[in-house]
Amino acid sequence: MVKVGGGEIGRFTFQPGWRWSECIKPVVGTDSCQVEHVGYVVSGSLHIQHDDGSTGDIAPGTVYRIAPGHDAWNLGDEPTVVVEFQGAATYAKH
Repeated sequence: MVKVGGGEIGRFTFQPGWRWSECIKPVVGTDSCQVEHVGYVVSGSLHIQHDDGSTGDIAPGTVYRIAPGHDAWNLGDEPTVVVEFQGAATYAKH
């Protein structure tokens, strides 16, 4: 985490097999992630499934915005690395 202009930027690595609903849900206690994320995918890819049923994938080179109310998981057999410009400060916190 790096503090910049009143906000925080974070770099996260999600290993193969990582899934929000299995790894983070038990920590935060919500049915889905309630944090809005804005970031950039450096490597690897994630699948996003929103509470409304909509889905999407984010891949290397993608700038993304993920609305609150979602699950996400690593799609491949390599780590997924992202840089988050919004959402990093509250990730995995109740």
